[in-house]
This record gives sequence, C-alpha cells and structure tokens, in this order.
Amino acid sequence: MSERAVYPSLRGKRILVTGGATGIGAGLVEAFARQGAKVAFVDVNAAAGEALAAKLEGAPLFRGCDLTDVAALPAMVDEIAAALGGLDVLINNAANDDRHTIAEVTPAYWDERMAVNLRHLFFVAQAAVPHMKRAGGGAIVNFGSISWHLGLPDLVLYQTAKAAIEGMTRSMARDLGRDNIRVTTIVPGNVQTPRQEQWYTPEGEAEIVAAQCLDGRIQPADVAALALFLASDDARMCTGHDYFVDAGWR
Repeated sequence: MSERAVYPSLRGKRILVTGGATGIGAGLVEAFARQGAKVAFVDVNAAAGEALAAKLEGAPLFRGCDLTDVAALPAMVDEIAAALGGLDVLINNAANDDRHTIAEVTPAYWDERMAVNLRHLFFVAQAAVPHMKRAGGGAIVNFGSISWHLGLPDLVLYQTAKAAIEGMTRSMARDLGRDNIRVTTIVPGNVQTPRQEQWYTPEGEAEIVAAQCLDGRIQPADVAALALFLASDDARMCTGHDYFVDAGWR
C-alpha cells in the first residue's frame, strides 16, 4: 500500500470514536492514533476493545459502553474529555446492520434498532458539543451507509436510521456552524470486514465489485483516510454534506 497522508493539525487533537473495537471502527482508531492524536474509543465489545487498545501505539483510551443507555452518555463523554484534556473530534461510527424482514418488525424491535443505529449519535454529539465550544470549535463525523441509497433488501430499519443520520448532519451543521463546529457524514460502500463477510459469499462479493466503478474491495483504511481528512483543519470549510467512499457502487 502507498504511504498515507499525514495531517499535522491532527497531532494532539482529542478524538472520540464510537464503536471502535472492530471493523471500520478499529481502522479509525488505528488511523487517528498513527497521526499522533489523543484517541479514546468506546464499544460494547469490551474484550475486543481492550485487545485493540493494548496493541496500538499511542496508548488509546478504551471504555466499555452500551450506547443505547442514553442516560449514561453525558457522564461517559465528560469522563473521556477529562482524561484527554478536552474534546475536538467526535467520530459517530457505532451501528449494527442485522438483517430483518418487514413482517418480523415489532414496535419493540423498531425502538431497539433506532437506539442502536440512530439515537446515540445525537446524544453523544449533544454531550460533546460543550467541550468543543470550550475548545473553540471541533468536528463531528457521522457515519451513514450506502445501503439506503441502493435500497438493499432486508435492512428496512437500518436504512431508515442511516437515512435519518444524513438529515441530522445537515441540521446540526446549520445549528453549530457559528460555534466553529463542522458536521459531516461519511457514507461507506461495502467495506471488507469480518462482519460483512458473514453476509456475502465469494460470488456475492464478486457481484459487488462488478457493480462498482473501481475494482477491488474497500478496506477500513480507505474509510479512515476520508475520516482523517474531514477531522483535520484541511477540511475547515467542509460541513453539512455527505462524503462517499464506495468505489462508485451503483
């Protein structure tokens, strides 16, 4: 792989990544740590989170956290900000794309899926904003999904939540812009992670690549590269929009 970009403005920045223990999230944590940022990440998978923190340089801070417990989120964000000495960047990555049919959805399952895939993004951001204001500004990077743009099957609740995230990004960008807080959305395509590989056969993966404009499978590092840019001062005039890293999947 060619050498990756280095962003001097990220050195020493205080970064919080949600869902950072595995998959895309782990790639994000590793990428920000490599930039010399002060990184903290949370995940419900404590074993994977502790293992990742132990192997990475830069001593990223890990906290086990159930993001569906919104009452606990302000204290969690405050604790992490205190440990890092403030908070400059929030990467709202955590989500779960379990498959489901329309007929299977109950009111309870609807609420649980919205809690896992949408609600916490708002409330973690809400808790992070005061810290960013004290720092003179910041960046919130929310994670959407290519899935609803394509209308993939058996993901109606996941896609509903991910579509809502893009609307939330635009609203937050407007409300927070005068505080020098930028809000953007990354829309990944099908990223090759162990979790995604459980859903797709080799034939299915070949079909995805055939539908892309570019050959090859998107890797977590490709998504992290976009997140680094959007979090950096190089993206100082980027806000309120969605940024795709999908190899042109249509």
